[in-house]
Amino acid sequence: MSLEKKVESILEQQREYVIAMRREFHANPEMSWEEVRTSARIKEELDKADIPWIACAGTGIIASIEGKNPGKTVGLRADMDALSVLEQNEISYKSKTDGVMHACGHDGHAAMLLGAAKALNAVKDSLNGTVKLLFQPAEERVEGAKRMIEEGALEGIDAILGIHLWSGVETGQINIEAGPRMASGDYVIIDFIGKGGHGSMPDQTIDPIVVASEFIMNSQSVLSREKSPLESVVFTIGDFKSGTRFNVIPERAHLEGTLRCYGEAARTHFSEAIERYAIKVAEMHRAKADVAIIKGTPATINDPTVTEIAQRAGAAIVGNENMVPLGKTTGSEDMAYYLQKIPGVMAFVGAGFKDPSLNYPHHHPKFNMNEDSLKYGMALYFNFARTYLSE
Repeated sequence: MSLEKKVESILEQQREYVIAMRREFHANPEMSWEEVRTSARIKEELDKADIPWIACAGTGIIASIEGKNPGKTVGLRADMDALSVLEQNEISYKSKTDGVMHACGHDGHAAMLLGAAKALNAVKDSLNGTVKLLFQPAEERVEGAKRMIEEGALEGIDAILGIHLWSGVETGQINIEAGPRMASGDYVIIDFIGKGGHGSMPDQTIDPIVVASEFIMNSQSVLSREKSPLESVVFTIGDFKSGTRFNVIPERAHLEGTLRCYGEAARTHFSEAIERYAIKVAEMHRAKADVAIIKGTPATINDPTVTEIAQRAGAAIVGNENMVPLGKTTGSEDMAYYLQKIPGVMAFVGAGFKDPSLNYPHHHPKFNMNEDSLKYGMALYFNFARTYLSE
């Protein structure tokens, strides 16, 4: 049997295994930094396949597959944490943990990487170099990647691939593009401090609710005047707290929100614009503004060279006609931290159903995936590793 026929057979053998592992992970979801059972099961499966591993970042795992011949080292990354979402799907593998659900596809990511690991291990004598498998915790808190890096997960790795199953792309299609793919996500906290008093005598007070409201309403216009019409920036206030009683003007109004950009220059510019405007609005009303903008994950930016290799690896699976374009998203991903350190790529593998009524957005209580997508994601991990190491 030729090597390629052997590869095809090996991948097909893992298909049902990957679905079974995904369903097991789905039924037993665990929150960020609490992936104890998930981590233990991955270690058990790696042990069964005689793939050596070490623990990293608490529940994280780094496994290694050494090729017969020397060469580069390629990394494959999958996250594995769930969300605090009460599942509304009526399926045989529905979450057994009340209020916790795999509502973003990480169960599939971990299962696909396990399947790819077994397949790569079966052909390791044909590999030139080493494959590192990174099973990462706490992506939903955008903390896991940073800790994995701090504990040495990227040491010796020349390039890395991450995959996100994507409900907005039909199963059988893959999107891989160079440049910015997902936005940075920063945490904005603003306190407007005024002077409290009786609601019937506002002239004796400095009303922070009025100040905060003016900031919220006008900040969108201010940002729109400071960016190119071709540039994407999102600033959203999601939390507004102030006051204790209907006829009392409070001392303080507290706002919390998020800023999403593509690239560090935009991130710095719009952070400064938000702070400047908050301070000026407060001054106009004789109030004060305390502004804190806490940097979260950076933008996810795909390296052009690694992207081209991944595109060829993907086209070999689904054909060039099914390598589809996809607009960048303002969601964030801590895969971005790896891509700041080494060349790499985040790929989107279609997990949507042909029937659009079955497709729910990520983080929705009825989110689910077309499980046929798992074979494509597993094959992309596998093909990318082989293609990269062969070059």
